[in-house]
Amino acid sequence: MGLDWKTLLCDTRIREAMGGRASAPLEDDGRTEFDRDYDRTVFSTPVRRLKDKTQVFPLDPNDAVRTRLTHSLEVSTLARGLARGAARWMWREGHIDSSQRVLDIEAIAATCGLIHDLGNPPFGHAGEEAISSWFKKRFGETGQGLYPGTKTAPGRDGQLRNDFLRFEGNAQTLRIVSRLQLLADSYGLNLTVGTLSAAMKYTAASDETSDTGPADRKKPGYFASEQPLVDRIRSLTGTGAARNPIAFLVEACDDMVYATVDLEDGVKKGIVSWHEVEAFLAGNDDSGMAQRILKSVHEYIEKADTPLAGRAQDEALAQHFRTLVIGEAKKEVLAAFRRHYARLMQGEALTQGDLISASGAARLIEVCKKFGREHVYNAPETLRLETLGRRVIHGLMDIFWEGAHGCPDPVDTTSKAWKKFNKSPEGKVYNLLSKNYRTAFESASKNSSLPPLYHRYQLVTDYVCGMTDTFACDLHAQLTHG
Repeated sequence: MGLDWKTLLCDTRIREAMGGRASAPLEDDGRTEFDRDYDRTVFSTPVRRLKDKTQVFPLDPNDAVRTRLTHSLEVSTLARGLARGAARWMWREGHIDSSQRVLDIEAIAATCGLIHDLGNPPFGHAGEEAISSWFKKRFGETGQGLYPGTKTAPGRDGQLRNDFLRFEGNAQTLRIVSRLQLLADSYGLNLTVGTLSAAMKYTAASDETSDTGPADRKKPGYFASEQPLVDRIRSLTGTGAARNPIAFLVEACDDMVYATVDLEDGVKKGIVSWHEVEAFLAGNDDSGMAQRILKSVHEYIEKADTPLAGRAQDEALAQHFRTLVIGEAKKEVLAAFRRHYARLMQGEALTQGDLISASGAARLIEVCKKFGREHVYNAPETLRLETLGRRVIHGLMDIFWEGAHGCPDPVDTTSKAWKKFNKSPEGKVYNLLSKNYRTAFESASKNSSLPPLYHRYQLVTDYVCGMTDTFACDLHAQLTHG
């Protein structure tokens, strides 16, 4: 199967793609549909909430340390630049037919970088694990399937359970931008098909994942609730189950950023010293790239107009190291994209898994990630706050499950049963849930072939995932301690 940029850059919006009305064109606007995608995301509530969501250090009081918002802005900026380099090369080589395609690819990459972490719950990846473990305990205790009268079973019921047991922020991102960010209808931000295709880092359903298969199938890329939309996106873009080439570029930018800035933030917080970082890199990177960059870093600092020492020097060294590593990695990733372009356009997985691993910067980036795993992410301060986050998420899900589980059939929320429910303790809990998510739940329950229990579970995960770290902690304290 060959991919084609004419269909990959599909600018049809999902409302129209799913049979709804088309958006009215804006006269004299000057923006393309892909530009409008970016602008819509910038102004959206989920993006604003990222400022109080964990990147590495939960609830950090240091404003210089990154949050999910600053991380996403950095990935977006880097993705725009990397995509520009790739698209200009494609234009020169005749792979795309106009300079406008270059701008379109840039805009899509920038939007994907901005939204790539929207689905992450409070407390980062620890929050994802907390949600999965809550469901593991719940399903283990009840043995109940999601279809009425069923127990744990293969097939469709198994997939629905796995949506929760293997809960994944990337799949939740698709759900947020295509459904939960309610405006005038149930199509979320109503982004273009081309942008949503590129935003799908993972391509498997939750029952199709494989630890030994291609990198894009190691985690779920979408939930069963979004399956019809995914099918339509794949049909219009022509990707089938393959990954969009732009997704490879955005993924590489995410890897470059978190591998280096988490190290930089560790130095800024005093969790590690620059001496520890330098010694680890020099001793573990056998490619020689780290040594060359470290030499350049020291030469740069030595030539500084103002002499630096102590903590200030450590921070300056870490910052310049991050700058040089990303610069070198960008060049290597772009070269890897050119080498593997034909394969990517055939919809084939890379043998190495991703563009970073297929590039000359593979060893350097892996060593940076290894340092983060061994010395930053496992710092006692980080682990204490992750443990707090786990308890907060479990507690909130316990509380709000009472409301989601206890509500009557939402086909008619004006019925006597609902009026009685609203006065009950469970009804009061239900009404504490966000109005947006309750509306999405009630609408989906009326218009879906999925079992009611599935939607009730999603109502709880949607609400908890949408919380910021601070809001989750404050709400948990209010509901449990008064």
